[in-house]
Amino acid sequence: MKKFKDNYLLSLIVTTILTFTIEIIFRILNNFSILSYSSLRILISCFLLSLVITSIASFCKRWLRNTIIAIYVLFYAIYTCLQVGFINYLGVYISLNTSSQLEAVTSLIGDFLQSFKISYLCVFIPFIILIVYFILIKRFEYKRQKFNIKNNLIYIVLIFISAFIYTYTINASFMQDKLQTKSNNELFINPSIPTIAVNQFGTLVFGALDLKTYLIPVEEELNLIYANSNEDKIVSEREVPSLLDELAKNEDNKKYATLNKYFASQNVTGYNDYTGMFEGKNVIVILMESVNDGIINEKYFPNFMKLYNEGWHFNNNYSPRNSCATGNNEFSAMTSLYSIYNTCTSNTYKKNTYFEAIFNLFNNKGYTTTSMHDYYDWYYARNTIHTNMGSGKYYNANALKVNASNKYGEWASDAEFMEKAMDILLSQDMDKPFMTWFTTVTPHTPYTVPSPYGDLYKELFIKDNYNTAVSRYLSKVKVTDDALGIMLDRLEEAGILDDTLIVLLADHQPYSLGKGHVSTFLDYDLNDYEIDRTPLVIYNSEMEAKSFDMYTSYINLVPTLANLLNLDYDPRLYMGSDVLDDSYKSLVVFADGSWKNEIAYYNAAKSKIKYYGDETYTDEEIKEINNMVNNKIEISSMAIKNNYFKYLEEKYTEYNNDDDDEFIEDYYKENNICPKEIV
Repeated sequence: MKKFKDNYLLSLIVTTILTFTIEIIFRILNNFSILSYSSLRILISCFLLSLVITSIASFCKRWLRNTIIAIYVLFYAIYTCLQVGFINYLGVYISLNTSSQLEAVTSLIGDFLQSFKISYLCVFIPFIILIVYFILIKRFEYKRQKFNIKNNLIYIVLIFISAFIYTYTINASFMQDKLQTKSNNELFINPSIPTIAVNQFGTLVFGALDLKTYLIPVEEELNLIYANSNEDKIVSEREVPSLLDELAKNEDNKKYATLNKYFASQNVTGYNDYTGMFEGKNVIVILMESVNDGIINEKYFPNFMKLYNEGWHFNNNYSPRNSCATGNNEFSAMTSLYSIYNTCTSNTYKKNTYFEAIFNLFNNKGYTTTSMHDYYDWYYARNTIHTNMGSGKYYNANALKVNASNKYGEWASDAEFMEKAMDILLSQDMDKPFMTWFTTVTPHTPYTVPSPYGDLYKELFIKDNYNTAVSRYLSKVKVTDDALGIMLDRLEEAGILDDTLIVLLADHQPYSLGKGHVSTFLDYDLNDYEIDRTPLVIYNSEMEAKSFDMYTSYINLVPTLANLLNLDYDPRLYMGSDVLDDSYKSLVVFADGSWKNEIAYYNAAKSKIKYYGDETYTDEEIKEINNMVNNKIEISSMAIKNNYFKYLEEKYTEYNNDDDDEFIEDYYKENNICPKEIV
């Protein structure tokens, strides 16, 4: 029997097994399937990466070889642990494309660490096994590889063959899920949907692909399926600019031509029973920080419940989380565009302009527009972003003179914010209607440490047997409810409550609490993205109370309000649509391309569908919905990256100026006037 030796082959096998074990543990923690083609692909990638690492390390002395392999496995475990932690805490995977939010993430580090579950540390078990293995193997002879042409050639050939096999797994049709929204090849070129990319390629390969696209950005070729041909379009009585159809035919720029063609192909929703119902009324939109359905509680939140019970409330509304959840979701609510999934869109593209955004629609109707937020512009450049969407004036904590602390976690009081905001709002010239957007801050995380407003009403909830973290959260929400009461009182005192439409929605659920805490005050299952369910309320003191069951999100806000107030808008330019229109298709889309409605929940990360009743979809119908969803997400990204709406506005302005010149010229001719005669 030959003496056992510590050699290259053994190092390769051990490193492959241990790194693959890290991936298996990650899949178990994320509830991904283990017996799948993606697991086989990940095994091959673990072998390929281990082959490269051990090939290099095998030429070194044993201590250096062990160090190289140990560092590799430790890095693998740390990165994987962070990914499982982030998806649990923030609902997204780590991406270099969101590095602009590094300051915000470091501020959240305390909450982030406290959200960690002991089970996440299981990914370090393979590293511990590796260290034990290195200790035990010391007594065996180490066979160091010689640096020569033969060995080099063998390693190169092995790496080449492994890479070829791995490439085959990416492109092989039988290893591609038939319901997957993006092909593995597309995701390998650009991992733009991290949840699917991580599932298909594993954590470390995703990290490498993310780094590659960060250093060398990729422009994807869009595989669009246009909504309608000219023959299929629904005829609508709503007038929209015909120029878009002309631009779809005549634009030379390839990207703008694609965007023109897509938007021109969309149907124009017409007028309905709700059109102009609140025309001419003042409008206040309040984006409530971190508020979920826990605010639907008569005992604790009377002011919200007054608006909820006496207004219109939507039972299946969601605020899907994205990277930079508040900034991106605020952006989407204001523009009805999907933000770019793994990018802090609101900041990265802050210089873009959007003539179709909510403020500009009201500006065009003669409204005075403002926007206000009771914090500084440290995380999001709102002064620039809101201005470029048409806000006539943006007020932050400094401008409002709100008592806001520089210390993370000690957020300003929404109640004080509302008093200051109403002072400004009600001092305006009331000859014109106003539209204002409030973004609150008090309910923001953290909830695990003391804070002025987390502790203000804490005992009220503690005595009702809520734990400390939940009690601090609900205490903060109660401050927001106080702010709603102040707003209602001030509007009534000013005699304009009847003339004001109030809209309440939330930026996202209190993600740092996690399902365990949230389940103590919500009585429904939080799986299938139900944890992202949030309130949507539309209120006017003279309206008839109603409840709606269609599936909605912030993406529908602009077109719905535009129709309710009879604003001039082109429905084709929005990813959402008027939820009160008979043609509205009940559906909520999540950041990774997952979606749900009354019939089913489609999980894009796993390419699986779950039905809620007897009604089902065929595979073709699922693919059709997936294509529609994917098109909207990709078109939004393309439009944002190329500042499309600035281009379109310039084209409209140029066209209108040409029309004016033509009108003047015809007038001169008809009246036999020479321009020189006009002084």
